[in-house]
Amino acid sequence: MSLAKAVVTGVVFRTPEKRFTQNNIAIYGLTLNIGEQEETLIRVISKRKSLEAILDTVRQGDKILVDGRLQVATSKYMDGSDKKYFEIDASTIELIQSAGNTNPNVTVTNISENSLEQNSSIDDDEIPF
Repeated sequence: MSLAKAVVTGVVFRTPEKRFTQNNIAIYGLTLNIGEQEETLIRVISKRKSLEAILDTVRQGDKILVDGRLQVATSKYMDGSDKKYFEIDASTIELIQSAGNTNPNVTVTNISENSLEQNSSIDDDEIPF
């Protein structure tokens, strides 16, 4: 269920993972810490080919900007209970500061995709995360 457009910045908490759907479509997922004083984690997913280059270079500790669609997802625990969580389906990801770069004002990479080019043939139930 899509809620709204979201633009957030944060530090990559977990390095992106690349997984594949049953139709062999690459899906990236990462965890982003958007909190400053305390840890506030949000999941970021990407089904877009144009973001593969940036997601292959992003590592834990990098500061990034994510623009995309905020949505609610549900996960089932082994005991049968459901947990809802927020995730962003990214349309733009910009690397603001690499963990190895000490100058916070340097933009390293900016890769985005026009929303009209979005691959809508992937059903949300097919995402392997």
